[in-house]
Amino acid sequence: MAEVLSQGEIDALLSALSSGELEPEQLAKQEEHKVKKYDFRSPQKFSKDHIRTLELVHDNYSRIISSYLSAHLRTNVKVKIMSVQQITYEEFIHSIPNPTILTTFKMSPLSGSILFEANPEFVFKVLDILLGGSGIKDFKMKEFTDIDKNIIRNVNKGLISNLKLAWEDILDVTEPEIENLETNPALNQTLAPNEPVALITFSVDIVNSNSFINICIPYLSIEKILDKLVVQYWFKESDDTFAEDSREKIKDRLNIVDVEVKALLGKCSLTVEDFLRLNSGDIITLEKRINEPIEVLVGEQSHYYGKAGTIGKNKGIQILDIRDKDVENYG
Repeated sequence: MAEVLSQGEIDALLSALSSGELEPEQLAKQEEHKVKKYDFRSPQKFSKDHIRTLELVHDNYSRIISSYLSAHLRTNVKVKIMSVQQITYEEFIHSIPNPTILTTFKMSPLSGSILFEANPEFVFKVLDILLGGSGIKDFKMKEFTDIDKNIIRNVNKGLISNLKLAWEDILDVTEPEIENLETNPALNQTLAPNEPVALITFSVDIVNSNSFINICIPYLSIEKILDKLVVQYWFKESDDTFAEDSREKIKDRLNIVDVEVKALLGKCSLTVEDFLRLNSGDIITLEKRINEPIEVLVGEQSHYYGKAGTIGKNKGIQILDIRDKDVENYG
């Protein structure tokens, strides 16, 4: 924010300008232009709206997997989203430990592969609880056995499948399909080192101990659906759906309303004296010819042209044309 000058400073500045002591060009040169550095090796492709929407989606996901893990492990588990940030794939790979559990999966219409990383401390606690332990003891870093991998693969399969439920409000995604499980991050070469990714980090509280899981979404995976990651578009879709539902409900209610339809065969003018002399069997001459179309009224408004006739033993009107073509807009 620019510095606010006092009245005395403003007066002194105006005096210097009027006396010639200070030129306007010199005053302009004193203003410093702030330049923001941009690293072309790490392009910022995700906008603030994209990051905000990803945060909303995965905040909902954290609540879903909290319930899933609590039921699966039969102990209280709390999962909270910690951060959503844009980094390069190389930075992500260097930030996670070795060994770790790195699961690669696909989820259409998101293209390419998405990465799900489970921190070793999280994995060892889950394994200990599922194998009958309490999950309280400390764990030493070691290589994962084939049994460990098979057990955690099933756990991760359940965690990853819940992404479909978290994304359903903004995008209809298919059931995630696991492609590979790797313990050495350096061996995963699915993306170029400088490829921008969105890193979503969760903290997991199991038996009074914190651990972490990460979801790494490459920019290439969501490039085609970026327009749906704008919050305004998200709520606009909800509003449109709500408006369409309301419109259909109103139409259904209107369809059961009874309206009066009558045919105007013709008109004539009578004096009061002629009217008083009318008796049963008298004939009144109308303005219309017998072969001319008659007006059909809905309520008190004339909408159609028709032709009088009989339908079996009943009298009826055949609609010939619409008097006001704009009436079709209300159909």
